[in-house]
Amino acid sequence: MILAAGQGTRVRPLTKDLPKPMVPILGKPVMEYLIEHLARHGIKEIMINVAYYHQRIEEYFGDGSRWGVEIGYSYEGVKEHGDILPKPMGSAGGMRKIQDFSGFFDETTLVLCGDALIDLDITAALEEHRAKGAIASVVAMDVPREEVSSYGIVVSDADGRIQSFQEKPQPRDAKSTLASTGIYLFEPEALNLVPSGKVYDIGADLFPQLVATGQPFYVQNRPFHWIDIGKVSDYWSVLQRVLKGEIADMHMPGKEVRPNVWVGLNASIPWDQVKIEGPVYIGSSVKIEPGASIIGPAWIGHGSIIRSGARVTRSVLFDYTRIAADMHFNEMIVSRHYCVDRHGDTLYRGDDSTHLRWGDARG
Repeated sequence: MILAAGQGTRVRPLTKDLPKPMVPILGKPVMEYLIEHLARHGIKEIMINVAYYHQRIEEYFGDGSRWGVEIGYSYEGVKEHGDILPKPMGSAGGMRKIQDFSGFFDETTLVLCGDALIDLDITAALEEHRAKGAIASVVAMDVPREEVSSYGIVVSDADGRIQSFQEKPQPRDAKSTLASTGIYLFEPEALNLVPSGKVYDIGADLFPQLVATGQPFYVQNRPFHWIDIGKVSDYWSVLQRVLKGEIADMHMPGKEVRPNVWVGLNASIPWDQVKIEGPVYIGSSVKIEPGASIIGPAWIGHGSIIRSGARVTRSVLFDYTRIAADMHFNEMIVSRHYCVDRHGDTLYRGDDSTHLRWGDARG
C-alpha cells in the first residue's frame, strides 16, 4: 500500500500543480523509485490511495506493467454542489475503505508513504515481523538525540514491543531516539480495529489503539537510507545527495561524457567555452551558451537553456527552464514559473522584488 492522497502543503510551491509523489528526482517521480524497489523485493500487487491531482499519478503509472507489477487505485473524494472534490480519509481510513470494498488486504501488507526514498531490506523486515508474531510493526531508525524534535519517536521495551509514542519531543524529554519512518507492516486483523467510513490516521488513531488493547505491536530498528521529503529544504538536500551518488539504486541517466558530468541526447554544449564542474546531470535537448558555468551538484532538466554569462551553482532546473544571461542562481530549485531557495523562500517569475530573471525555454 502506497499512501499518496495527501496535499503536500509543506513542499509548496513544488506541489502547486502536481501531487507530492510526482515531484521529480533526476526526471523521475519520487514514487517511481519506490515502485522499482518494491518490485526488486518481489512485491507485485500495489494499491495506491489518491486524492489531489490524482489523474497525474494514474496517467503516469497506469496499471504498473512497465515495472512488472500490478497497480490499483482508490480515489478518496466527495461530490459537493455537483463537483467531485478530493477528501482524503486518513492513512488508516483509506486502507479500511479498500478493505471494505474488496478485502484486498488478505495477507501481510507493507505500507509506505509515496514521498520518501528508501533502500530498506524489505525481505528482512517481513521475516522479523513474522518471527515476532506481530499484528503490526513500525520500521524505525536511530537518529541523533539533538534531532528527535523533527520526528515521531517510538518507545519500546527491551524486546521491541511498543509502549508509547512521542510526537516531536524536545531532546531532554525524549524517552527514545527511534524515529518512525512511516513504513509499517500489518496483518489483516489490524484493519478490523479501524472504523468504516471515517477519517482515521495510522499514527494518531490506530497505533494508540494497538497499544491500549495490548496487541503484539513491535518496532524494528533497521539501518537503511530513509530520505523523507517533508519540506522544500529536504528536497534540495535529497537532490544534492543523489547527485553525489550517496543513495543506492539511484543511478545517473545519460552518458558520462566527462568525469562526473552526464549528458542526455541532443544537448548543445560548446565545451571549450563553458565551465562545468561535476557532479552534474544535463538532460536531453539542453542548450548551454558560451560563457555560462554550472557548478555541481546540479541537475539541468531537459529542454532547458542557460544563456551566456549565467551561473548555476548547486541548483536544480526543472524541465524547459530558461536562465537569462548573466544571472547567478545559487542553491536554488528553479522552474519555468518560480524559484525556491534551499530554505523554502519562493520567488515568482516577473517579481519586481528580485533582480533574477528566468522563464520558459520554449518561448
